[in-house]
Amino acid sequence: TVRLEESGGGSVQTGESLNLSCAASGIPYDTYLMGWYRQAPGKEREGVALIYSGDGSTIYANSVKGRFTISIDNVKNTVYLQMNSLKPEDTATYKCAIDTTAEEVRFRANMIDYWGQGAQVSVSS
Repeated sequence: TVRLEESGGGSVQTGESLNLSCAASGIPYDTYLMGWYRQAPGKEREGVALIYSGDGSTIYANSVKGRFTISIDNVKNTVYLQMNSLKPEDTATYKCAIDTTAEEVRFRANMIDYWGQGAQVSVSS
């Protein structure tokens, strides 16, 4: 059974930083895309950042480029998201996700195989 365990998140003020981590267990695949999607109240789910476990290729939403950094520890099957210079518009529930069938590094929320439980990130102005 695949399990994703998220940690991190919280409440901060504009300009501050937070970390998210997602530890995966039971994954029956050698390589996969892993990262985060987020959803704010009343808004559609959007991709934040993904990383390919095979070669470390990444993709970021335009809104977080230059502020967020995703990384992976393949030994621990854990992905990390360093979020700097946070803005109120980053406020959302962040869910860890694994896509095992993507043939390129891209966001495709409707094809996610496994989801984490979600972590709340709140940024006040």
